[in-house]
Amino acid sequence: MTNRAYHLPVLLKESVDGMSIQPEGTYVDVTFGGGGHSAEILSRLGEKGRLFAFDQDQDAQENSIEDPRFTLIPANFRFIKRFLRLEGVNEVDGILGDFGVSSHQFDKGERGFSIRFEAELDMRMDQNTGLGASELVNTYSQEQLAQLIWQYGEIKMSRKLAKAIVERRIIEPIKSTKDLNDLLTPFFPPTKVNKFLAQVYQAIRIEVNQEMEALKEFLLQTSELITKGGRLSLISYHSLEDRLVKRFIRDGKFSGAPEKDFYGNMLVPFKKVGKMITPGAAELQKNKRSRSAKLRIGEKL
Repeated sequence: MTNRAYHLPVLLKESVDGMSIQPEGTYVDVTFGGGGHSAEILSRLGEKGRLFAFDQDQDAQENSIEDPRFTLIPANFRFIKRFLRLEGVNEVDGILGDFGVSSHQFDKGERGFSIRFEAELDMRMDQNTGLGASELVNTYSQEQLAQLIWQYGEIKMSRKLAKAIVERRIIEPIKSTKDLNDLLTPFFPPTKVNKFLAQVYQAIRIEVNQEMEALKEFLLQTSELITKGGRLSLISYHSLEDRLVKRFIRDGKFSGAPEKDFYGNMLVPFKKVGKMITPGAAELQKNKRSRSAKLRIGEKL
């Protein structure tokens, strides 16, 4: 049974339709969350079909589905190839990824993902490892902070914000969401405070969880894992993620021109299937958080 209170699956039918499920195939959902996409995939599999899911978040792991065809792997999807091999799986027929932060992570105030709640700055997907957001803002250099706010938050005044953070932490460490909000709010227009704060939080969260690096590592492994004719069905929520997904499906790489053979034919692992898909009016009305979702589908050549 899926936990819709944990996270309402976005583009559910469209993303699973895009996988072109074969009843006896082997599939992977690399962002299990509340189990919505996994449950839909399982509903289309026969008795011999198999589904593996990944999620590094301990809260998400509590939503595991009891089904003999299903295996939940408590790990980051950047290690997909390694963990599937441990399960005796060397190739799969399709992979689904929904790269958004779950509603549960935003709504559970103590996780520190949201500007709406006063809590310790944490933002780790896996709370057992890595550097939390509080440690990051209190230890990164001014140049490092400016770079990540610019690159991942796409905020032009990144140097001003970084300078303010460094000056403040000399006096007193920045430990909570309130500390960070109170410090940065004066820099933004009153009508756009929440928008800009959310962009700063996004930048810090991406760095804390190494989201861009993990996505690149994952994508490169998919071309080795997916069988000919198998599908990639990927949902992204901000331009940084979508750019990587789009370029990988189109070019097989993240920058530069695609490789070509002696005759000038492009050597790419996938071909694009259809156009980019976004939520329709009915879904947007039901789930406002789906508004920035973009689904892209690729088929292995």
